[in-house]
Amino acid sequence: MDAAHIRSVETNGPDILSNGIALSGTAHWMFDRGLISLSDELDILISRQVNDPESIQSLINRTGRAIVPQRPHERPHPQFLRWHRENCFKH
Repeated sequence: MDAAHIRSVETNGPDILSNGIALSGTAHWMFDRGLISLSDELDILISRQVNDPESIQSLINRTGRAIVPQRPHERPHPQFLRWHRENCFKH
């Protein structure tokens, strides 16, 4: 498991819990390259630019949603998720 920044520190993302998510190494690589992202409702989004979306789908959980912490303050903040979709995610 990797700790991934949603908005990277290099792009002035804060080093705080709500700007982070836990991902597998492969998912972290895809997230950093904009091949996957998360909606505000924490649905897992797969870029249309992916050559083999079925392979990526097989790597994520069957619900298609992120597994979120019980405590609300530990969940990803929507402003960081929105930033990732607008600046990294390849629609």
